[in-house]
Amino acid sequence: MKEQNLTKISKFLSLVLRHSPETIGIKIDYQGGWTDTAILIQKINQNGKYHIDMQILEEIVRTDEKQRYSFNPDKTKIRANQGHSIPIDLDLKEQIPPEILYHGTATRFLQEISEKGLKPMSRHHVHLSKDEETALKVGKRHGKPYILKIKSGEMHQKGFKFYLSDNGVWLTEQVPSEFLIWSD
Repeated sequence: MKEQNLTKISKFLSLVLRHSPETIGIKIDYQGGWTDTAILIQKINQNGKYHIDMQILEEIVRTDEKQRYSFNPDKTKIRANQGHSIPIDLDLKEQIPPEILYHGTATRFLQEISEKGLKPMSRHHVHLSKDEETALKVGKRHGKPYILKIKSGEMHQKGFKFYLSDNGVWLTEQVPSEFLIWSD
């Protein structure tokens, strides 16, 4: 299948698994965020916008550069690894973060961030990256990119909780502006 079609299907999958399962009439388990793989494929095909099978779904999960999705061990269930706007408990375990993490954003958001810090907005957590390269990619999606450094080690010492998703994204509930390091 062409890469362009896989990208479109992946974006649709993201919409369904992270934000609007009702779009195709599936249910997402609150505990873990899982849904039945066979039913997902059936409902996507009934929707008529895309036609997929298990092989296509496996390719999307395997090749997604951000590793947005994962299967359970026998591939009977699938979920988005993070980024939900619907209530989901991914059962993430608290982790000790590195001293510095990064957040990619667009310059148009900097004034609000300087005043209020980083907030999860429509998601459950603020998403942070372990490296500047990943943060830059994220920032470019929103406009002229800007990379913030986060004093995550200091935050953790002061009681803020951090979680590491299955695809390597660091999550926290908020980042107050006092923990932001601004670039020149």
